[in-house]
Amino acid sequence: MEIAIKLGQFLLSLSLLIVLHELGHFIPAKLFKTRVEKFYLFFDIKYSLFKKKIGGTEYGIGWLPLGGYVKISGMIDESMDKEQMALPPQPWEFRSKPAWQRLIIMLGGVTVNFLLAFVIYIGMAFAYGDIFIANADLKDGLAIENPAMQKAGFKTGDKILSIDGATIEKFDNEINAKVAMAKDVLIERNGAQQSIKMPHDFIDQLTKSEKIPLVSLRIPFVVSSASSESFNKNLIAKDQFVSLNGQPTKYLDEANLVLQNNKNKTITAVVLRNGQEVSLPVVVTNDGKLGIRLGRLTIPELDKMGYYKVSQVEYGFFESFPKGIERGKDQLVGYGKQLKMIFSPSTGAYKGVGGFKAIFDVFPSSWSWEVFWSITALLSIMLGVMNLLPIPALDGGHVMFLLFEIITRRKPSDKFMEYAQMTGFILLITLVLFANGNDIYKAIVGK
Repeated sequence: MEIAIKLGQFLLSLSLLIVLHELGHFIPAKLFKTRVEKFYLFFDIKYSLFKKKIGGTEYGIGWLPLGGYVKISGMIDESMDKEQMALPPQPWEFRSKPAWQRLIIMLGGVTVNFLLAFVIYIGMAFAYGDIFIANADLKDGLAIENPAMQKAGFKTGDKILSIDGATIEKFDNEINAKVAMAKDVLIERNGAQQSIKMPHDFIDQLTKSEKIPLVSLRIPFVVSSASSESFNKNLIAKDQFVSLNGQPTKYLDEANLVLQNNKNKTITAVVLRNGQEVSLPVVVTNDGKLGIRLGRLTIPELDKMGYYKVSQVEYGFFESFPKGIERGKDQLVGYGKQLKMIFSPSTGAYKGVGGFKAIFDVFPSSWSWEVFWSITALLSIMLGVMNLLPIPALDGGHVMFLLFEIITRRKPSDKFMEYAQMTGFILLITLVLFANGNDIYKAIVGK
């Protein structure tokens, strides 16, 4: 069932992005009276799952879910329709239109991608608001369990003050991505500030380490219940640990250190129960456990128990616009930084590039519209940026040649465009094979 939910989200998001991207080409083509022969979701190699011709355009769904396309008459694209291009140009063909109209048609897809992302972020700001923990309220710092982060010099309890000079005012879902792309991180440790220079090949190290968050909230050490085999029947639900064996154990990471050093021993625990501190003996097992389940605390409980003060901000209709635009801009800039690192071989970031399986794995196994729209918005930005790369066979390649034509008033020959399209197609296939090959490699080696 979990796989079905992930697959459903993956296909819905992919289909939405593809249809709207191609619609971005389709609408201006129609406005400029350019004939569109096909409009397809997914590729229809040899046959289609569905097709219907309406008004001279064949609409359909292919069987290969690797993208989609619109086939515009008189345009050299992946179809490589040389027979049509050998005929005299017709008024309804793409090649007969003024360069500025062709440029608008080619930019339509990525324009829709960027607009979609910003619209989603604005909608999310209005529908869900903003939930975060003010950085000033993280008095005990963060949990640092990722080996690459520990190797870089971070420790549990560190508080992140700024990233590349930008002050961190709140802890939210974006902080891990910001740390991953950082060059310099200012932290506070034991009341003193220090700067940590991130390794140049940090992304490469991440691809080789365990897949756990770079930074996360420290887990409160609070009892949910005792297991049936536990010797510690004197512990009850909602007991909030204050100390073990005289050492503070407010958080799980602190408790684990004490427990590992006191295996097969009976030690004294101090817990906060109904607002009162209670001292009682507890037995530590031979594997350094107490035989208890940790409590899953709600946001109000975390706040009430004094662990984290969670802030929630709601935005009105007009307030949601600047907030959504700000988030969209941050995501766009962040993805630009990622691409820069990927195309810098020395960083090793290219090793983390993934294909369709990597995208599939991003979606959670339980349905959440908030998470779905957040992922879809980010994928829309990624699709827009990738399509703008100046590679023939991508929108960016066509835009590059059209700008050349507008500036020089010289149109590249059809033969040149055919060779460029073929070269770009080969390069594009190589990139797809590399990305998906990375997926296969990671699956084999378990990374």
